[in-house]
Amino acid sequence: QMQLVESGGGLVQTGGSLRLSCAGSGRAFNLYAMGWFRQAPGKEREFVAAITWSGGNTEYADSVKGRFAISRDNAKNTVYLQMNSLKPEDTAVYFCAADSHSYRAPAATIAGAYSYWGQGTQVTVSS
Repeated sequence: QMQLVESGGGLVQTGGSLRLSCAGSGRAFNLYAMGWFRQAPGKEREFVAAITWSGGNTEYADSVKGRFAISRDNAKNTVYLQMNSLKPEDTAVYFCAADSHSYRAPAATIAGAYSYWGQGTQVTVSS
C-alpha cells in the first residue's frame, strides 16, 4: 500500500505560478515512477506529467510543455510539479499517482499504469 498526499494548490491569476507537492508513504517511493494528472469539471482525467523512479526521464502533455516541470526528491519521498505561466484552462483538480510497477522507464502517460492516487488538490486560475 502507498499513501499519497498532495498540497500546494490554490487560486492564482493568469500568468502566475504554483508548486504542487505530493508526499508518499507506505511503500518504497524511490522504486516507482510518479505521475501528475488533472481533472476539470465535466471533463475526463488527463495526463499532465510523469517522472521515472530515478528522475532521469520525464514526460509532459503537449498542453503544459515549456510551462510545467516535474521533479522528485527521493530522500524526502516527494514529487513536485512546478507550474508557471498558468492559464485559465489549467484550472482543475490535480492528482499525483504512483506507478503499479517498479523501475518502469520511460514513465507511463496513461492513468491505468498507476495504482495509487492522492486525494487531489484544487488549482484555480483566474482570468
